[in-house]
Amino acid sequence: MGLVRGMDVRAARSLVAVSLGALALTACAAPKPKLSHRLPDAGASEGGRAATGAGGTYKVGKPYQVGGVWYVPREDPGYNKVGTASWYGSQFHAKATANGETFDMNAMTAAHTTLPLPSLVEVTNLENGRKVIVRVNDRGPFVGDRIIDMSRAAARELGFESKGLAKVRVRYVGRAPLGGGGDLGVRTARAEPAPALPRAPIPYTQLAQTTPPPAPPPPPAAVLPPIAPEPVYAPPTANYRVQAAAFGDRAKADQVAGQLAHAGQAVVEPTGGGFYRVILEVGADEGQAWAVRDQVARAGFTDARVIHPY
Repeated sequence: MGLVRGMDVRAARSLVAVSLGALALTACAAPKPKLSHRLPDAGASEGGRAATGAGGTYKVGKPYQVGGVWYVPREDPGYNKVGTASWYGSQFHAKATANGETFDMNAMTAAHTTLPLPSLVEVTNLENGRKVIVRVNDRGPFVGDRIIDMSRAAARELGFESKGLAKVRVRYVGRAPLGGGGDLGVRTARAEPAPALPRAPIPYTQLAQTTPPPAPPPPPAAVLPPIAPEPVYAPPTANYRVQAAAFGDRAKADQVAGQLAHAGQAVVEPTGGGFYRVILEVGADEGQAWAVRDQVARAGFTDARVIHPY
């Protein structure tokens, strides 16, 4: 009996050794994760804890290093930078973002290296003037001078999906609400020209009846004095300006210029086509120009834009 029990113990030990060896081989065969342009952001926000919601967590995150470069996430209400934008899509579709949400390439979202997650930013394509507000819920990009990585839908909305890259301005708007998960971005309206209606041909008989006869030439002695052109405002060549709005009525333009006097020096500038635009002189500081533009937009003139020096 002792011999049999000794054989049973040795057999059990051999079985355990074989099982552990199989587990080790299985672990060695598991695929290793690949480094992508996105980085899960470890760390949390206020009080050292992440605020948890159905759509992920709110987090600022700790400093981290990618490719020898250190990135320091932080609250940055004044963030307003110009750089290169790229976009990412199917290779990360339906995968987790840096704050635990699910990436949807068809939603208006983006990735940023340091801004809080999730947050809202306004992105303007400086090459065509298109503008969107997107939800930042991921980390990246970590390539060259790129400052933001857009979802495929956001890149399409900004007009650079086929091109791949675009020069953009990124401006921080504020925190995004938790629980949104995917598309809490905003597609801005773009004015599209109305389709031209086909014009019905006019019968020749009707045309002959309705066409007035040519006016007789004025008598030779009647010489009309030349009409002096309306003076056009000549802006300085080194300053930024902000156009608040344009009107066909000079009195309305003067009224709006008076309303915006608190934002800076407002003048009315004839365009030469029967319109008058209200212009605010800013100066040589581009950042101040964008601040004045935002102030004018908050006053109700949402189409206000910055005019660069000539």
